[in-house]
Amino acid sequence: MKTKIERKDKGLRRKLRSKYKNKYKSNRPRLCVYRSNKYIYGQIIDNFTGDTIVSISSKSIEPKDDDKGKIDISFRTGKKIAELAKKKKIKEVSFDKNKFKYHGRVKALADGARDGGLKF
Repeated sequence: MKTKIERKDKGLRRKLRSKYKNKYKSNRPRLCVYRSNKYIYGQIIDNFTGDTIVSISSKSIEPKDDDKGKIDISFRTGKKIAELAKKKKIKEVSFDKNKFKYHGRVKALADGARDGGLKF
């Protein structure tokens, strides 16, 4: 007989694994990512209080002529969230990808944040 978790989809298992590693094992704030079909969102959350420190969306990023699609916009979104985090004196975060696989736009946002100066 299968347990409840085995009956759930793979996304839920990824989400639970990611939440446990980032929320309960790390003392750093976490960079939480949500990806919809059209936009990507990132926010830095304090683990102890649950308050959002910094948040950004790809809605607020103006597209450039040399952008090749959503991946380039996600990269620039990551750079922007790193810039906002530096203003709040945040240097290290733990990356919470939620239920999403680490590739494509999620990876581009993480690479942009690293390029902007955040350490994971």
